[in-house]
Amino acid sequence: MTQPVTLGGRPMMPPPGVPAEELLIARFRGHARRLFWSAIVLIAVFGAAAYFFDNLPAPFENWMLLAAAGIVVLFVVVVPYALWLSRTCTVTTRRVIVKQGLGASQRREMSHARGYTIGVRRGILQRLWGVGTITLSNGVDTPLRIANVPNVTLVHETLADQIEVSQILAHRDAQAGSDSFVEE
Repeated sequence: MTQPVTLGGRPMMPPPGVPAEELLIARFRGHARRLFWSAIVLIAVFGAAAYFFDNLPAPFENWMLLAAAGIVVLFVVVVPYALWLSRTCTVTTRRVIVKQGLGASQRREMSHARGYTIGVRRGILQRLWGVGTITLSNGVDTPLRIANVPNVTLVHETLADQIEVSQILAHRDAQAGSDSFVEE
């Protein structure tokens, strides 16, 4: 079931004084283009291991070939994939959350209601892949840098809309709160 929408296409706002529900807007990881070379190495290692299995010179054995292939796959394929998988960015109606880390996790948040500037940087290769780097800065904390964001223009527009809506709601609630003190 969908929510009723206003003329502008945005969901209806809650009444003044009622806290807005936090909804998930987007969850994404950095673009997977960094895994390109890992995929090439994985294919090459499997091809080389299949070719050299039972065809090795005299001092080498098959277990040595498989051990070397396993070590290469572990460090060149599995570790980069696990690092890529451990970094996520979540955009909700209240905040932006960036998590990273395999064992000990690091988490940074930035609230839409507080407001921040959005900087987008796209290099030549990033433009070819349709990605970019977004920097969120509120002027107080260290800037939050999100690298290799897929569909960077869509994410930029979404963040700008969320800042606007959150600040409108915060201003409206502040006005509703100050009006109730005046009436008493």
